Amino acid sequence: MLEIRWTEDGEARSARWRSENGSPPPARVVIADERLAAATAYRLACEGTALLWRGDFHAARRLLRALTRRADHHAPPPRPSRSPSPSPPPAPASSPALASAHLAVPASSLVQAFHQHRQARSQRAVTLGRLLVPLDPDHSVPLRRAPDVRSACAQVYGPATEASVISLRELLGIVGAYEWRRRGVEVPALNDRIHPHYGVFSPVRGEYVDLVAAAPLVSRAGAFDIGTGTGVLAAVLARRGVERVVATDRDPRAVACARDNVRRLGLSGRVDVLEADLFPPGRAPLVVCNPPWLPAKPASPLDHAVYDPGSRMLRGFLDGLGEHLTSEGEGWLILSDLAERLGLRTRAELLSAFASAGLRVVDQLRTRPRHPRASDRADPLHAARTTETTSLWRLRRT
Repeated sequence: MLEIRWTEDGEARSARWRSENGSPPPARVVIADERLAAATAYRLACEGTALLWRGDFHAARRLLRALTRRADHHAPPPRPSRSPSPSPPPAPASSPALASAHLAVPASSLVQAFHQHRQARSQRAVTLGRLLVPLDPDHSVPLRRAPDVRSACAQVYGPATEASVISLRELLGIVGAYEWRRRGVEVPALNDRIHPHYGVFSPVRGEYVDLVAAAPLVSRAGAFDIGTGTGVLAAVLARRGVERVVATDRDPRAVACARDNVRRLGLSGRVDVLEADLFPPGRAPLVVCNPPWLPAKPASPLDHAVYDPGSRMLRGFLDGLGEHLTSEGEGWLILSDLAERLGLRTRAELLSAFASAGLRVVDQLRTRPRHPRASDRADPLHAARTTETTSLWRLRRT
């Protein structure tokens, strides 16, 4: 347990420090309220001083918006000097040429833009995270006009036992996730809703779900879903008639989330959710995995669904797949090629990883992303995102 320390009204004080992304407690803390100008607050935050808010809660939110505008204005996004070379038009889904289709590697400026973008986003998050609010021992916020966040905080932090301090940005994220979990996210492939928990990636990129819903099943006897997250792919397989699905995840929050969704969807007798790193014991005629698609270091709990340092999960899935498939079984790897578009991984490296794991490509089903970033021209990675493709690779043992 970490503590944050500060001086207030001439007295030394301390409280538990809460940070879901593992940020250390700030060393310098000043008390702030509505009398603090946004320009001064931004300067202090950039210099490393945290602002512990004692004024009106809605005024704190206004200040955070003002800090956000300044952070965005003072850190213009990096711009790559040129767009990546276009890839050839996609071949028909049944063509074997898809397994070795050439993808042009983007210019080095785009790789640099990616790293600069991540660095800028990281610094922006650190700066905006220095506006802090207190939590009482019951998780309530002791500020004027503060909303009731006790239930939302209890879902993330567990039972309240002591006073604590949290960044306002994290608290707002917790409240937003609480509402998202309560309402759920519509998944057309299920004709139902999935309820994501805090820290578990929501299935908002529906194209990968649609690929799993449409790919031809080699068997309905059983399947493994590796890195299940919310459990959405396991649910899709069960709704498609797979008799028994074993879903795994190494994150306890994801396991709890998947179990909750399986129960809500009435699939408890068809889907088992286990806490495991990659594979469960045994073999299955179908093994599905949608790993993080960018080989880079995550900076927050949600980042683990996007960033896979050293392609650990991707390589672990491929290297272990053969041992967990039945003789005529099939592995489905669902993967965006954004890493290839950014020059972080080449198509040749991916195909080599298949071959090294003793796997051959049976087919490749492809689709284009539909999320807002794919068409956002202000995104510094727009040149790569406009050509991004998500594929379902059907793999079998050689």
